[in-house]
Amino acid sequence: MENRVAVLAILAESRESAEKINGILHEFNNWIIGRMGLPYRERKINIISIVLDAPADRINALAGKLGRLDGVTAKAVYAGMNEK
Repeated sequence: MENRVAVLAILAESRESAEKINGILHEFNNWIIGRMGLPYRERKINIISIVLDAPADRINALAGKLGRLDGVTAKAVYAGMNEK
């Protein structure tokens, strides 16, 4: 399966989920290009952006695992396929 470039947006409303999020991201670290996290203290939410270069099924698996955690939402946005 061909790799895709995607950005995974993660919204975490629970500080208790941080360790679980980091553990899951570590499982997928071979496909992670970069990561940025922003604590939005006024709203008590953490915003994490993950840039990936991976097969679509791996990106979907990551989003699914994260989205099943309590207080966590995860959605992937894919770059268009380049014509060769």
